[in-house]
Amino acid sequence: MKFLTTPRMDRCIGCHSCSLACARLIHKNLSWSTSGIRIHSSGGLSTGFIAVLCLGCDPAPCVAACPTGAFSKRQGGGVIVRKKLCIRCGECVQACPVDAVYQDGAGDVFVCLHCGRCVEYCPHNCLEFRSKDEAIRSFDND
Repeated sequence: MKFLTTPRMDRCIGCHSCSLACARLIHKNLSWSTSGIRIHSSGGLSTGFIAVLCLGCDPAPCVAACPTGAFSKRQGGGVIVRKKLCIRCGECVQACPVDAVYQDGAGDVFVCLHCGRCVEYCPHNCLEFRSKDEAIRSFDND
């Protein structure tokens, strides 16, 4: 099982290429509000950027909060979202401890599915797609 990681955010220039790639390739819409990965300033243009995305919680609070089963556990951590079952109640948004589940103005819900399709669109190689064990070992070595 692979996960999206953000090991080199110090290189990020805030171009949002990853967010736009996610919105276009996964959600068939070209809007920052329809992306599973969000890039935010960490305090100002000179202080860098942070990526907000699903951490792959296991168990995932958003799954427990969903009254219809639209959110279900992904093997290895994280979630699978079945949009047809979603009633747009926002319970998943409220349950996420890291604000990684987003709801747009129409009530549609977006979360990182850890597909890795955004990685190749980052011009500064800030993102990686690797196994959870590889990510933990890399973090431990830093």
